[in-house]
Amino acid sequence: MNDTIPDKKMSLYGHLVELRTRLLISVVVFFIIFFLCLVKFGNPPISFSDLVYIFLQKPLAALLEERGGRMIFTALHEGFFTQIKVAFFISIIVSLPIILTQIWRFIAPGLYKDERKVLLPFIIATPFLFLLGASIVYYLVMPLAWEFFLSFEINSSISSLPIEIEPRISEYLSLVMRLIIAFGLCFQLPIILLLLIKTGFITAEWLAKRRKYAILIAFIASAILTPPDVISQVMLATPIIFLYEISILVARVFYKK
Repeated sequence: MNDTIPDKKMSLYGHLVELRTRLLISVVVFFIIFFLCLVKFGNPPISFSDLVYIFLQKPLAALLEERGGRMIFTALHEGFFTQIKVAFFISIIVSLPIILTQIWRFIAPGLYKDERKVLLPFIIATPFLFLLGASIVYYLVMPLAWEFFLSFEINSSISSLPIEIEPRISEYLSLVMRLIIAFGLCFQLPIILLLLIKTGFITAEWLAKRRKYAILIAFIASAILTPPDVISQVMLATPIIFLYEISILVARVFYKK
């Protein structure tokens, strides 16, 4: 009987109360992190949101410093809303493990023992794979992509009217967040595929036979999720294809039955 659902059963109202409690904890944690990110400290005063934005800015700043470039905002409220976006972004990333924990604590009592053993590693791996995707964006994709975009500048020695880049902070932040979220979500592919294989919906052989379609879909998704440049598209499509192949290999080794 240790492999069955616990005998203690909850009513529908009990489940709703439990769900409300889990949602409330997740929302409270999210907003606490959100407001802490906006609090100014130090001299001169600076918020954690500012520090994260400076960190996200470094790949571009390293290239613009050589050209004497700068970043601008063209609306009075743009700087404020940029901080709000950064704080919201940080809150999602930081609270994600807590939210996943609350989801697990809500569904775990209704699962069999072997089902809990199956799902728990995947839930633990979700934030780590997201961080892996975000790290690849920051340390590999962004420096190459920014250098590609800056190569279209024209200095005064070539033209009497030089063409220089002055990126807006809101547009830059939107692009960076889009890349990080795109890579983070795409790196969840092994979790989705291995869960489908473990539950018997698909097999490793089924995935292997449809490899060419997966490669096509990977490049289509990369074209949609990334900026319109070949570098970032290829650098997103390549890990997707690699993770697809890794999923097939892991499934063949561990899920033979």
